[in-house]
Amino acid sequence: MSRLGKSPISLPKGVDVKIADGQIKVTGPKGALTFPAAEGISIAIENDKLVVVADSNVEMPRTQHGLYRATINNMVIGVSKGFEKKLAMVGVGYRAAVQGHFLDLQLGFSHPTKIAIPKDVQVAVDKSVTISITGINKQIVGQFAASVRAMRPPEPYKGKGIRYEGERVRQKATKASKGK
Repeated sequence: MSRLGKSPISLPKGVDVKIADGQIKVTGPKGALTFPAAEGISIAIENDKLVVVADSNVEMPRTQHGLYRATINNMVIGVSKGFEKKLAMVGVGYRAAVQGHFLDLQLGFSHPTKIAIPKDVQVAVDKSVTISITGINKQIVGQFAASVRAMRPPEPYKGKGIRYEGERVRQKATKASKGK
């Protein structure tokens, strides 16, 4: 058994977990998430703690046991608290705006860049340079934040681009500043 898979998941108040029709369904105050249940994985609830148990009769890698436990834990956190990623835009003239179901980015290209916002994700723009991405599904929030960052990743000489809040960009020395 996986070490991570053995550790219990604490269930906050208002969060309900069920397995039905081969699906793990987690419902909470922020919404509901489903995930396909694997062969040989079962869930036991004891004293507001959820334990993911791997059946010893079914051959399954230890890593998959830990993966299912981590996925269910992320679902529990998502429906109770939610997930948020913040992006900061650094550069002259870099702006962002939400227009309907699209995130409109002006990143110094000759044309504006529009990205479709997934239906389970909320995007808010503060002062045209800070983008806040929130949702209940950790994978979708993280993937959308990564796709926005990929439009103009921070470059190492001036540091311009889109970066995660708190991300440090290592500055490279230019040719002129190396000395003779």
